Amino acid sequence: MAKRSLNIYPVLLAGGTGSRLWPVSRELFPKQLVNLAGDDSLIQNTINRLFPVLDADHVRIVCGVEHFYEIARHLEEIGVSSEGKIIAEPCGRNTAPAILLAAMTILQKEKDAIILVFPSDHVISDVAGFHESLQQAITLASADQIVTFGIKPAYAETGYGYIEGGRAVKGGACAVKRFVEKPDAKTAEKYLKAGNFYWNSGMFAFKASVMVKEFKTFEPDLFSSLKKLTSQKTEITMEQYCTLPDISIDYAIMEKTKKGVVLPADFGWSDIGSWKSLYDFLPKSEGENVLEGDVIHQNTKNCFLRGDQRLIVASDIENIVVVDTPDTVFISDLGNSRNVKSIVNELKKQGRKEYKSHTTVYRPWGTYTILEENGDSKIKRIVVYPGAKLSLQMHHHRSEHWIVVQGTAKIVNGEQTIFLEENQSTYVPKTTQHRLENPGRVPLHIIEVQIGPYLEEDDIVRYDDDFGRE
Repeated sequence: MAKRSLNIYPVLLAGGTGSRLWPVSRELFPKQLVNLAGDDSLIQNTINRLFPVLDADHVRIVCGVEHFYEIARHLEEIGVSSEGKIIAEPCGRNTAPAILLAAMTILQKEKDAIILVFPSDHVISDVAGFHESLQQAITLASADQIVTFGIKPAYAETGYGYIEGGRAVKGGACAVKRFVEKPDAKTAEKYLKAGNFYWNSGMFAFKASVMVKEFKTFEPDLFSSLKKLTSQKTEITMEQYCTLPDISIDYAIMEKTKKGVVLPADFGWSDIGSWKSLYDFLPKSEGENVLEGDVIHQNTKNCFLRGDQRLIVASDIENIVVVDTPDTVFISDLGNSRNVKSIVNELKKQGRKEYKSHTTVYRPWGTYTILEENGDSKIKRIVVYPGAKLSLQMHHHRSEHWIVVQGTAKIVNGEQTIFLEENQSTYVPKTTQHRLENPGRVPLHIIEVQIGPYLEEDDIVRYDDDFGRE
């Protein structure tokens, strides 16, 4: 009897905040959800380039619980059902727990499977070459190898970790000799000349059973803890998951296993780890500039100028990145733009909201955008998706005025339920239960004016769910 081939599961890692791409990437809206290279978000691009080699029904995404609904929306937008495809981590614990969690979850459904792991925030220009590498990796993984994709270095990059390849292995790969940290410029030049060093892409292929066995051998405590958590009938809690070690798959398994092989690849890969790396990847205009949004410039060379809602005017500058968002403008030397991570850490220390969220915040039911905030008043634009509704809630210290600018609103306002259409409004006094719902087929747009002191969660009483407005 012929041996049944294993099902193949692409697993996308969608954790992290992408702080080196601040201010576009933020904690509540990380870079994998942003359109940085084309009309789709990075996570949508990552999924789209898997086909037709891999099956959309087998896609699994590991992400933070706070990004669950927005990632689901991004899947639905490209015609991929999100049902059963998202594995939410209560907190981030690095790549080793995320990959083991995915493998154990898949093994609850399959006797065994081949898993391919991809970060969800990378870009690839040669999709045909990528597909060829996928087929090679699947063959190697079928033979019980743990495959890591090594990118042939095009230059002496100091921002990536490297993998040193050893003896040749059947199937176009070579044994993993060692992993090395990000080198200095002189060492990177040596790696480039040696010819057997590869950029560490963070992409893998393996049998689920093989990887789980390696965890059992090399990380027995993590294996036992996750096996127990994935076997329980209740959901994994934040308290439980945060006790797991914060460790990468390289440290946990790849540096220890005897099954590791590196598959050399050259398909136009970039991890988009900084504004400089994004600049390098994107096509250039005259003067070797990357221009996005409403930009006018003169005597400007080798610059990355990205606008949002405002006009950007540049004159007589070189090697500069300017990134405009509704609440922040970031300006830096292009070559040193990855240092923005330290600025984000400083914002965090100061308790500044700009490190965490944009003026537009995404919720399961839609979005809200802060248009103006001043003392005891706040003005927002609220967008409610068709068929969605907010929590039933009440505020102790503030009242609200709602004006419909598009669509139809079904509103609970105290004892009454009313329907409002464009250019109609209602007033919600403080201490009044209220709910906003979109019963229509087009997005509902509301302008909300809040009057009264804003006291964070102390002012909000929710009666049915945890996804109301702030």
